[in-house]
Amino acid sequence: LLNLDHPVKEAAASWARAELDDPDLVERDRECRFWAEGWRRIADHGVLRGPVAPEYGGAGRDLVHTILTIEGLGLGCRDDGLILAVGSQVLSVQHTLERFGSPEQIQRWLPELVSGRAIGAFSMSEPHSGSDAYSLTTTATPTSEGYRLDGTKAWVTMAPVADVFIVFASTNLELGRWGISTFLIPADTPGLLVGENQPKMGMRTTPFADLTFDGCIVPADARMGAEGAGASIFSSAMEAERAFLLAGAVGALERNLGDTIAYARTREQFGQPIGTFQAISHELAKAKLAHEAARTLLYKAAALYTQGSPSMMAAALAKLAASEASLSGALTAVQVHGARGYVTEFGVERDLRNNIGGLIYGGASGIQRNIVARLLGLPA
Repeated sequence: LLNLDHPVKEAAASWARAELDDPDLVERDRECRFWAEGWRRIADHGVLRGPVAPEYGGAGRDLVHTILTIEGLGLGCRDDGLILAVGSQVLSVQHTLERFGSPEQIQRWLPELVSGRAIGAFSMSEPHSGSDAYSLTTTATPTSEGYRLDGTKAWVTMAPVADVFIVFASTNLELGRWGISTFLIPADTPGLLVGENQPKMGMRTTPFADLTFDGCIVPADARMGAEGAGASIFSSAMEAERAFLLAGAVGALERNLGDTIAYARTREQFGQPIGTFQAISHELAKAKLAHEAARTLLYKAAALYTQGSPSMMAAALAKLAASEASLSGALTAVQVHGARGYVTEFGVERDLRNNIGGLIYGGASGIQRNIVARLLGLPA
């Protein structure tokens, strides 16, 4: 697994270089446009089918194989937002649906999702409950028809192009986290309003939007799991997301580091390549160390999760290491490239903008440190 040239990863990277090299990326990034054609190519290549059981249209591969594939896509494709969208679909939506959905929900939606014909979105955060996720105020009130949902979800990845949403809402606010339930809701359900794509600092090619539920009636069979099981479902989904969602970023860090090393070897100042100056070479050595550490923790978390072993600590460490290594590596790349790193033409500054979000989505860095501290028996 720790072989940088792992055949699964390298095959994905080689395919991505050939099929996902979009000449319009700079323009799409500026305009915050999702690449639908790139999504179709990824779906047709079978990436979304990876860990899903064959009876639902999947390939039946283990999760580690999928992580290697997503890492390879991050290595070979410069559209970081597209690879984030793939990870969100596979890990946050499909994996959660397959584990916790009813047989009817799975049969209706999972084959559509793994084929790429449908896009799913995972919606927990609200305007006033980001890291404090369980303080949500969206309600799902039982009615004779099923449930009535009212409230707002914020910053929902892929919402503007999604066909179905996994939604967390309270069926009993007095019970706090134990009153949260989970629902699977089609995007065309009356009373559900999907907002406009939100401009962002980075990951601009991954569309984000708010959801508004205004008297949104859903049948009882839209619920995933039992009433009050939402916190448990969310916690399980987040363990997988925080451990693996940044696999693409780890691949992108390898690409960025390789590009920057190549530049340092050829760019000359004061009559010699800038890579011969210790101020440059030591920073690149630090970036290499951080990349190797992040990748090792990523696959430790993947191995533990796949084995069914306790993986909460490993997941939090992997999320921390991958997000912080990717951001520091991107900043190093900008500094080494100088003015070329600052202008939009070369894409180096885009990598920096994209990696800032890794400190936030999938659980903020402070929350990961709280998890680690708590598992060490320390006050969080």
